[in-house]
Amino acid sequence: MPELPEVETTRRGIAPHLIGRRVLGVTLRRADLRWPIPPEISELLPGQRIEAVERRAKYLLLHTAAGSALLHLGMSGVLRVLPPDAPVGTHDHVDIAVERGATGAARILRFTDPRRFGCLLWQAPGEIHTLLKQLGPEPLTEAFDGDLLWQLSRRRRAAVKLFLMDNAVVVGVGNIYASETLFAAGIDPRRAAGAVSRLRYARLAAEVKRILGWAIERGGTTLRDFLNPDGAPGYFFRELNVYGRAGLPCRVCGSAIRQAALGQRSTFWCPRCQR
Repeated sequence: MPELPEVETTRRGIAPHLIGRRVLGVTLRRADLRWPIPPEISELLPGQRIEAVERRAKYLLLHTAAGSALLHLGMSGVLRVLPPDAPVGTHDHVDIAVERGATGAARILRFTDPRRFGCLLWQAPGEIHTLLKQLGPEPLTEAFDGDLLWQLSRRRRAAVKLFLMDNAVVVGVGNIYASETLFAAGIDPRRAAGAVSRLRYARLAAEVKRILGWAIERGGTTLRDFLNPDGAPGYFFRELNVYGRAGLPCRVCGSAIRQAALGQRSTFWCPRCQR
């Protein structure tokens, strides 16, 4: 599943081709993805000028005066900016055509989603979509820090990795980056969230900011189903320390990386470096 750095990489890739351009039309090749596509996408979006492309957690919003198209890539979704005559593939479900820019040609924003776990929804002006209302702070903002993690974790018995992946606590720290940041902070992912000290949470928050920021700059983690809008893969995957490395030696101490399931997700850690 694309994580926050992949979604932010996508936002940065598509925004220059969309902002300031008017939507010429919307082509829906199916009526639903994870959920039915609301009629506003076809009825209100055409004719509107895209004012901004925002990311909130792992959602992307195309803002217009009439409202906002809300997209989620799901497990296998990809957004690409293509010429209007680009051949249509089996899983190319949505095209949003935009006018020619001041210095460029007309384009389409194509949403490809083989597994159809993504979504395309609508947010009315001045409203916050239900999917966004209960989200916690963005991890790269000042609203997120170690004190927040410490305060929210008190008396929590759930594993600290599951706590960190709770979108009501902080958004966008998915399975890969939870494993990596906990390794960097030296915290065993199985430890109860309420048993982690304020000092260790300060280090964890700092590592979340550092690793997510670095991953964004490097283009995100390349997964099997993810490509950047320009077709070039990200490269952060080469620098993973624990995720996907079960049985291999820790890059720091040489101990074999361990793997277990937490919350039905694979978890990786070093038994010596993480306590």
